Amino acid sequence: MSNQPPPAQFPPDAPYGQPGQPPAQKSNTLLIIVLVLLGLGALPCLGICVGLLLPAVQAAREAAHRVECSNNMKQIALAMHNYHAAYRALPPAYTVDEAGQPLHSWRTLILPFLEQKALYDQIDLNKPWDDPANQQIASSVLEVFGCPSASDPTVTGYVAVVDPSSVMTGPVGTSFREITDGSSNTLLFVEVGPDHAVPWMSPQDIDLPTFESFAGQERHATNHPGGTHITIADGSIRFFPNTIDASTRRGLVTKAGGEQLQF
Repeated sequence: MSNQPPPAQFPPDAPYGQPGQPPAQKSNTLLIIVLVLLGLGALPCLGICVGLLLPAVQAAREAAHRVECSNNMKQIALAMHNYHAAYRALPPAYTVDEAGQPLHSWRTLILPFLEQKALYDQIDLNKPWDDPANQQIASSVLEVFGCPSASDPTVTGYVAVVDPSSVMTGPVGTSFREITDGSSNTLLFVEVGPDHAVPWMSPQDIDLPTFESFAGQERHATNHPGGTHITIADGSIRFFPNTIDASTRRGLVTKAGGEQLQF
């Protein structure tokens, strides 16, 4: 028989650090080190995944913005058609005072047909849009006049091309029967980028030379890459590439030019 004493026995609930208990501190430290190393190894992969997903997310957001912008323009076109049904003419590009000075935009005139009759009734149409009497209304932000891709919600990029040959000639409205080129071949209004955006109540739009000068440019309409929305007199909305040349743009604007257009 051995003369050595038997090994010490400890109760099951003996505190850690005594013989027979697991080295918890070392185990926890090892676990933390492993997790940190795994995390550091995953960071580059995470960055790569985000880099790959970001363009897809941006593309999806832009696609949604284009749909919303198109819907806004569709509502505006419908309001202009309803205005024509009520007054037998499209709204004039702007109203004028007795001296012939512009007062209000066509966008103001169609408010009752955009379910904004209460707002319209608060406007003093005998005073300019930027008169103090109209200041509160002029500062209102109407979502229907704003493209979601635009950076400034206080202005609108939905403008008419004002010219004697166009549908929007000035202070006199045009009837559909005057559009002898056909309502499906004639521009009603167009979307422009921030360089040409205007306050929605302002009797400001763009002229024909400006619209022609956009040919081949990206910056004028870069609410959306590659082109811009246009509204045709029949109420349809099309995406108009920036590459469309000046001659085609002019033919699209004229209501009685007899052009044969393809775009």
